[in-house]
Amino acid sequence: MGQYINQPDFGTQAEVLTPSDTISPSTNLGGAVVYIGDVSGGSDIKVILRGVTNAGGPPTAADAITFKGIQAGCFLPIIVDYVLATGTTVSELIAVK
Repeated sequence: MGQYINQPDFGTQAEVLTPSDTISPSTNLGGAVVYIGDVSGGSDIKVILRGVTNAGGPPTAADAITFKGIQAGCFLPIIVDYVLATGTTVSELIAVK
């Protein structure tokens, strides 16, 4: 989504996103923008940004960053590969690509 390599200026795919602490190809979002539907459990989301590597290898939880003060009903304007369960308190997430 947006002006990231080989992505259109708008979302063409969407799926319900379940945060996971497993960092593997099966949980990689492939560069998605995240829609936050609800913040009743808190306002934080912990993500690993698109393309982050750990010394040339796959990222780890130590490479994640936490965004605080997220509002319900908004898009997080960053491209992410992973949303971690530990440290994420927002819910009703949708990954848009």
